[in-house]
Amino acid sequence: MSDARDRMIARAARAIEPGMLVNLGIGLPTRVVNFLPSGMEVGLHTENGLVGVGPTQDYDHADRDLIDAGGAYISALPGGAFIDSATSFAIVRSGRLNLTMLGAFEVAQNGDLANWKIPGKFSPGVGGGIELAQKAAHVMVLTTHTDRKGNPKLLERCTLPLTAKGAVERIFTDMAVVDVTAKGFALRELAEDVSVDDVIAATGAPLIIPEGDIPTF
Repeated sequence: MSDARDRMIARAARAIEPGMLVNLGIGLPTRVVNFLPSGMEVGLHTENGLVGVGPTQDYDHADRDLIDAGGAYISALPGGAFIDSATSFAIVRSGRLNLTMLGAFEVAQNGDLANWKIPGKFSPGVGGGIELAQKAAHVMVLTTHTDRKGNPKLLERCTLPLTAKGAVERIFTDMAVVDVTAKGFALRELAEDVSVDDVIAATGAPLIIPEGDIPTF
C-alpha cells in the first residue's frame, strides 16, 4: 500500500477509543486493526461471527478457519467470542455498535453513502453495509479522495445506488479528513504534502475551509 493510504488508515485508527465496539467494513477499513496500539481494549466485530478481531495474518501464518467478512485472514484476541450469524447481526441491528468504518464509491455532502454497486459491474449484493450504516451510533468512511480515473468521490449528490441516506459523519481519505456538516463538507485536516487547493480540486462539492492553520496527518 502507498504511504498516503497507510497514513490515512493510521489516522482513522486514532478515531477508535478504548472500550468501543467497532465494525471494520470490507476493503480499506479492515486494515485499521493493524494500526491500533498493542493491548488496546477494544471489541472489533466482523459480521460473519467474531467479536475480538485481532491483526490480519499472512497466508503462511494464518489459521484457515479465521477470516473476516471480506475473506481476509485474521486472528482472534484472548477473550474474543465466536458467535453465529444471527447473533452477530442482532448486535448490528440492535444498535450496539459504537462505530462502523466503511469503504465508499461515493459520499454526498449531506452524508448519503454509496458503497455497494457500480452499474455494469458485478456485485455480490449489498451485504451488511445497509444495516451497519443505518444502525451504528457513528459512521465513518475510509476511501481514496478520487477514483482510478481521477473523478471525485465526494460529491454534491451521489450518482450510484445508495447504501444509506445521511449516515456518514466523517471521511478519511488519502488527501484529507473531511466532516459532513449541516452546511456541507468541512475540511478538518490535510495529509502531508497536500494543499488546500489540491483538496478543493479533487472534491466534487463545495468545501468549507477553516480559518488559520489546518492540522496535518
